[in-house]
Amino acid sequence: MMDSCRRTGLSGVLCSLSLLCVLLDIQLDGVLGATQAEIEHHLEMGRKLLAAGQLAEALSHYHSAVEGDSKNYLTFYKRAAVFLAMGKSKSALPDLTRAIQLKPDFLAARLQRGNILLKQGNTQEAWEDFNEVLQRSADNEEAQQQLMQTHELEELQEEAHAMYHQGEYSATINVLERVIEISPWDPESRELRAECYIRMGDLQKAIQDLTPTTRLRNDNRAAFLKLSMLHYSLGEHHESLNHVRECLKLDQDDKECFSHYKQVKKLSKQLDSAEELIQAESYQEALDKYEVVMKTEPNVPYYTNLAKERICFSLVKMKSTHEAIDVCSEAHQRDPRNANILRDRAEAFIMNQEYEKAVEDYKEALDFDDKQEIKEGLERAQKLLKISQKRDYYKILGVSRSANKQEIIKAYRKLAQQWHPDNFQSEAEKKEAEKKFIDIASAKEVLTDPEMRQKFDAGEDPLDPENQQGGGRDQPWPFHFDPFQSGGSFHFKFHYN
Repeated sequence: MMDSCRRTGLSGVLCSLSLLCVLLDIQLDGVLGATQAEIEHHLEMGRKLLAAGQLAEALSHYHSAVEGDSKNYLTFYKRAAVFLAMGKSKSALPDLTRAIQLKPDFLAARLQRGNILLKQGNTQEAWEDFNEVLQRSADNEEAQQQLMQTHELEELQEEAHAMYHQGEYSATINVLERVIEISPWDPESRELRAECYIRMGDLQKAIQDLTPTTRLRNDNRAAFLKLSMLHYSLGEHHESLNHVRECLKLDQDDKECFSHYKQVKKLSKQLDSAEELIQAESYQEALDKYEVVMKTEPNVPYYTNLAKERICFSLVKMKSTHEAIDVCSEAHQRDPRNANILRDRAEAFIMNQEYEKAVEDYKEALDFDDKQEIKEGLERAQKLLKISQKRDYYKILGVSRSANKQEIIKAYRKLAQQWHPDNFQSEAEKKEAEKKFIDIASAKEVLTDPEMRQKFDAGEDPLDPENQQGGGRDQPWPFHFDPFQSGGSFHFKFHYN
């Protein structure tokens, strides 16, 4: 070849280009110059694999058949059949169109294309295909039936749009039910129904309608953005982030999607961080993080409600009783049916020894959520209420339920000195002091013993004879602590330990 170039006087560059062209022609001949036998082999293999349900393999053979003979209308038609079997109607359309171009009287291809166009909601183009079939074959029943559905769809589409513009959203949805039944691949009808659901406040159904439209359009950034915003408003920030990222995959410079992406990503990171802090029992830090969440997104009620709920929970865990009651009450006003808020406020009421209110909250929470945790909480609150009506050791010593051992002993010493029987002269006063003194001693005994205190906090009085094995008056002190049975003036040394 190079010698030939020299003989013809071509330069080195031109000669190299000429050589490249020759080689390319040889390669193209190898691809395009398939023999009829090879094409028939691919068609036969495609048919067998399609029958066996091996669609990807069948498609590969039909690709080869089309490449080997781009003038055979049947190869395009058969490849279109595989695309349809795979649910890829948009890919089937060009092949059906090419088959019709190669053979304008190929009615099967026209009928199939018309069916796809009808399902896509393209009434005008579908009408043209069905009408063409009937002009060539007037008694084609399928074309007659589909042409009638095309007319029906056109009328329904007009009716739905008219109702929507009149604000009759529920009626529009009813009409669109039939529209979508006829044209399930029409994104516009689903988008219109989603708008109706949004205006009626049913965001979940709007999401259900919009989701398939992201596949029905080649570039549906608008649907991805709207889906992201809907999930965001429902508090589903992870789903929101996923959808807005899909929008940016289609166009990373889309200003609306990028602006929303920054907001969702920021809030999502804060929420995830706050929950991690709660799981790590870093409640003050979690509380601070949820305060930031409310500042980041003050306009979507879900996130303010969630933040208030989790701050309420954190304050209960921190044993900030009064603040917890206030925040939990505010959270309950914002979200009255939230069982978690009622549960947490009930626990705050228990810490504040307001057992009746705790029982009320747990009962109300049970109306909204019957999980075991709430059932057990109600049972415990009811036990504590019952005990408090008899003897509440925290109230006896005047300490909170979160008091530590040192605080309990300090309160005990003060009251024991105040109510020591030797401080009183009259018999009536001594009797009253004796009773008080026994209660004070019992309270100190229970609340400074970890095991006994745990039982009392769970709603069981460890000094109640009914809770002791055997029961009765033969229980040793402190179950029947009465150092004054002998009567008269009783003197003893009291050890403040």
